[in-house]
Amino acid sequence: MMQKLLVATHNRGKIAEYRALLSDLPLAVTWLDEQGITADVAETGATFIENACLKAAAYAEQTGLLTWADDSGLEVDALDGRPGVYSARYGGPGLSDRDRSQRLLAELAGVAPAQRTARFRCVVALALPGGPIYTAEAAVEGVIIDAPRGENGFGYDPIFLLPAQQRTMAELEPALKNRISHRGRAAVEARKLIISLLDHSQKAAP
Repeated sequence: MMQKLLVATHNRGKIAEYRALLSDLPLAVTWLDEQGITADVAETGATFIENACLKAAAYAEQTGLLTWADDSGLEVDALDGRPGVYSARYGGPGLSDRDRSQRLLAELAGVAPAQRTARFRCVVALALPGGPIYTAEAAVEGVIIDAPRGENGFGYDPIFLLPAQQRTMAELEPALKNRISHRGRAAVEARKLIISLLDHSQKAAP
């Protein structure tokens, strides 16, 4: 019988990406909506790792399933690492992605391009019900430009320039973005952890 993996998300696009990444593994990948889970876990942690672990542990306990949860955001050096864990709710409730980006750009007004370094960071946590939590982390370095560019992606993607590409995250083709992004890289590392867990489980089976 295939082991079931719960991905702690309500985002259809994200579950599709993760199902593709894990499609060759003996896993039945499910998600919150499919399990009828509507309650969100409060992200009260001070770091991405803390928030990812909080979510993974809570949903693993609630469902009894191996659970995958992630937390990610933007860290801007000139803003002492803000917005960080508050990236998705920066500036308060009710703001759009564009509103949050414009607030960030306003805070960086007058900051020289060389000082506008930033990174997208993502942590994936894998929790076993009543057991340990494993984490994988990845980041991608970039620079905050002074005006949005590109129509792809979401969040801060249009103002995050990748120097090696000379394009923003929002200007990348989805396949390339998924391969080089912080979330994509963290997911690949988390996949390695799952493979190790499955291998250990098979060896421990009578």
